[in-house]
Amino acid sequence: MMMKSRKLLTVYLFLLFLAVATMFVIWFGKNYRKPILPRDYAEIEEEGILRIITEYSPSGYYISGDTIEGFQYELSQAIARVSGLEVQTLLETGLPKSFEALNKNTCDIIARNIPVTSETKENYLFTEPIVMNRQVLLQRTAEANNGIAPIRSQLDLANKEIYVPQNSPALLRLQHLEHEIGDSLYIVEDPAYSSEQLAMMVAKGDIDYAVCDLQDATIFQRELPEIDIQTDISFTQLQAWAVRKNSPVLADSLNSWLRKIKEEGSFDKIYKRYYSSQR
Repeated sequence: MMMKSRKLLTVYLFLLFLAVATMFVIWFGKNYRKPILPRDYAEIEEEGILRIITEYSPSGYYISGDTIEGFQYELSQAIARVSGLEVQTLLETGLPKSFEALNKNTCDIIARNIPVTSETKENYLFTEPIVMNRQVLLQRTAEANNGIAPIRSQLDLANKEIYVPQNSPALLRLQHLEHEIGDSLYIVEDPAYSSEQLAMMVAKGDIDYAVCDLQDATIFQRELPEIDIQTDISFTQLQAWAVRKNSPVLADSLNSWLRKIKEEGSFDKIYKRYYSSQR
């Protein structure tokens, strides 16, 4: 009887050990993260593919009829031509998710007009400035707003509801503006809509105010003559593309390619195609 009990105990302990080991393997499998290997120009050149991520918008990547357009897209195609690399384009509306993709090596470059600040420079490398830009207020013209004149003084934004896309670069500027004018701004971060969609909502009268880049606003205004973009929210900012901190050779290569594109005149042609009416 005692021998039988010992055998049962041994079997029980073995099964318990097996169950614990199985649970550990399952847990480890779920929580194990494959190490992210360095990916700089050498790895990109070996693969022959340069992956960029941008947003679906007229300034990023945009399908018009049978044609793919967009400032960032056309500039990336010029990069493909001078570098000899195949450029693959990924789309992501939110800038934070674009940075996540960059950190995970899902992409190599964030091809967007990103403000170069001391905070962003701590974590990423940036190309030489691609554009000079600033934040502007989107509001309706007097003709589209029952004769009400557009706001021209930032002080008059006190207690106004202002929309921006979630995690927009404009958010920090609006928070600083609150302190500058000494009054509250009711800032709404919209989790679903892009700057272009917010501009449409302003034009239709669904919302009164939004903030976005002047360059985006210039493109939006061509299709939405109801919006006014004459009121600045920020000073002029340097904006550039971002790469990983551990991709310095890629950053240097990008700068070299961009300089070549500018020297041959291709950059100006692309820029004027999208921003020729910019004030």
